[in-house]
Amino acid sequence: ARLVDIGHEFPRQNVRAAAFWLSQILPEFPPAVHLVVVDPGVGTDRAALVVRAGDHVLVGPDNGVLLPPARPLASADGEYRDDIDAYEFEVDATRSATFHGRDVFAPGAAEVHETGIDRLPELEGLSPADEIVELELPEPELTKNEVTGEVIAVDDFGNVITNIPGEVLGNRTVVRVNDEPTPIVRSYGHVEPDRAIVTIGSHGNVECAVNRGRGDEAFDLDAGEPVRLEFA
Repeated sequence: ARLVDIGHEFPRQNVRAAAFWLSQILPEFPPAVHLVVVDPGVGTDRAALVVRAGDHVLVGPDNGVLLPPARPLASADGEYRDDIDAYEFEVDATRSATFHGRDVFAPGAAEVHETGIDRLPELEGLSPADEIVELELPEPELTKNEVTGEVIAVDDFGNVITNIPGEVLGNRTVVRVNDEPTPIVRSYGHVEPDRAIVTIGSHGNVECAVNRGRGDEAFDLDAGEPVRLEFA
């Protein structure tokens, strides 16, 4: 198997942030088996899942982290298809209770790869999952002159990534972020260093950032907190 380590830098224990990042990253891959381990419930009775999404398979815990990236993987030409199948697999009780990434999910992903995505139902120990944990990323609330959203994640540079779609900014050049007037620019270098900005990230969502600084500190925002944009 060819192994690609996407990263170990996702926020620890943050299921929603991992689901967001993976939904952006995994559609760039050719058909593959994706091992996903953001698992704050390790050792509890949460299920272990194998999820087929189109030509891809995700292996990981049943805590909501798998469905957001599975949906775009199950899409074709940008159109959503209901092409997702979920299976549970048994967890050996003699395995460790604190390191399922190594002892449960990695061996499970290896078995799926060896068996082949097309022959997934033949894999011993799998049974159809009747119900799995849904994780819906929050939707922003829009009115004529205001939009209220939420911080989905803060990246390593301190850029505050919201759930607000970039198109709401339109052709505006300034917006109030939690009552603070802030310029809207295309990229960080369009303002002087240490200047706070609002921009649209590569994922298409509104970001609150600082040129050569940290947006989370300048705007006093962290993952899960509300953010309000007001338009003049």
